[in-house]
Amino acid sequence: MRALPGLLELHHAREAGEARLLVAVDVGTASARAGVATPTGHLIGRAEHPIEIERTDANVAAYSSEQIWGAVGQAVRDAMRVAGAYPDEAVGISFDATCSLVVRDAEGGPLAATAGGEARWDTIAWFDHRARAEAEKCTAGGHRVLDFIGGVMSPEMEVPKLMWLKRHLPETWRRAGYIFDLVDFLTWKASGSPARSECTLACKWTYLAHETPGWQRDFLASVGLADLFEHGGLPEVASPIGHSLGPLTPGAAAFLGLSPGCRVGVGLIDAHAGTLGSLARFADEPGNIHRHLALIAGTSSCVMALSSEPRPTPGVWGPYAGAVLPGTWLNEAGQSATGALLDHLLRVHAAGGESTPALHRRVVERILELRAAEGFGLASRLHVLPDFHGNRSPLADPQALGVIAGLSLDSDFDNLCRLYWRASVAIAVQVRHILETLNERGYAIDTLHVTGGHTRNPLLMELYADATGCIVIQPATQDATLLGVAMVAATAAGIFPDLAAACAGMAQPGHARRPNPAAREQFERDYQVQLAMQRHRIELDAIA
Repeated sequence: MRALPGLLELHHAREAGEARLLVAVDVGTASARAGVATPTGHLIGRAEHPIEIERTDANVAAYSSEQIWGAVGQAVRDAMRVAGAYPDEAVGISFDATCSLVVRDAEGGPLAATAGGEARWDTIAWFDHRARAEAEKCTAGGHRVLDFIGGVMSPEMEVPKLMWLKRHLPETWRRAGYIFDLVDFLTWKASGSPARSECTLACKWTYLAHETPGWQRDFLASVGLADLFEHGGLPEVASPIGHSLGPLTPGAAAFLGLSPGCRVGVGLIDAHAGTLGSLARFADEPGNIHRHLALIAGTSSCVMALSSEPRPTPGVWGPYAGAVLPGTWLNEAGQSATGALLDHLLRVHAAGGESTPALHRRVVERILELRAAEGFGLASRLHVLPDFHGNRSPLADPQALGVIAGLSLDSDFDNLCRLYWRASVAIAVQVRHILETLNERGYAIDTLHVTGGHTRNPLLMELYADATGCIVIQPATQDATLLGVAMVAATAAGIFPDLAAACAGMAQPGHARRPNPAAREQFERDYQVQLAMQRHRIELDAIA
């Protein structure tokens, strides 16, 4: 039913001989998704295909970029079939992806990105933390690029991963001719252009998009990457989001099932696409956008704030110029494991099992029953510090570890539900910690726009309002991230004169949820407990 307005729009456009569609591709942690959208932002077709992950260690994970490209092709063809669209109706395509790092040789062939690994595993996953020592070296150097990443280099950024590659896989480094952020790899496969997105370079490669030159070569030299341009195939200047890279190559068009006339737009990181789709209505309100925050919540969570001027914030990445919308600055906070943490708890608990959507639903339904009997104070002596994969924001500590306090010998299903509830509370109050950190730097955030997998979890959606005290907006569109990419594709296709106009023309409404005043007292206590647990963790680490 959600697709009906878009299908009617397509029908009328066909009758007028003016059918134009946009193809959007979103490559997340575990799958590639594709959507087909109309120029007014209605999604009429959507498909998903899994991608493979090789994990050799808790901190080491890799993808095969060729398998990802294959999954993208399958998803695009399926989405076009679901939409009932003809190949020549797709006039623009763009991509988003996680900030994973693809390594290719000078001829474009894959190179091994893990020690002892096969060449097909050529992509270091975004959540890979193998380069923690290299990240610490970057931070210790004190270069001014740190002023634009919150003061601390994260192992999830590309520079530490590049340092690790050069140090630990010298043969891969010697043979490398192209090194891409994953979304730039996808636009290269689609168009043949080696251009790099302003979004990826500014947010993950220490490129300062607001300066000329953007690359700080003295910083790269100081961390042993003076030869990066020789091996990375990098341009001197990044390309703005939505800039047309030209049409699909004939091979890519045939592979994707699209027309060779379809224009390819410079893409962006997945969370940034979700931000674009969520905050599109405020693209022409730069003076008001600082009240609105995009929470892109799935396996991990990105907390994305835009403002009309730079607002450096310790422990929060950015400020980045033009990383989402031209004329705005982005502060990017985040939680490295949110949905992944809840999956983990289901797997390791004696009463749990494989973390399927059905098990999540069963647990959430039981939590709501328990809470109806016990209130918001359910399991109030059970406390979780949710940093099981480090603390990205606002502590910027990749070495941080999770904590569970208040365990008993109980191991039945209700015990699992209580733990899941308290972990969910911890995730939500950590978002409050991030919001308060941002508001201390000049933001006035009172509204959260949530998109991603967490929108399918009613418990989390309720908690995001109640634990933060903010109005929570859930987009009416089926997929705000794909909508954001479709806006980029529409810009590249020339349907709109620029990205801001595409946002205005394609933005979709949302549904508001207000915080429950009755929950405020309990979640204030939980917030204070989380701050105390952070202090106690430091004390314990000092003793140990």
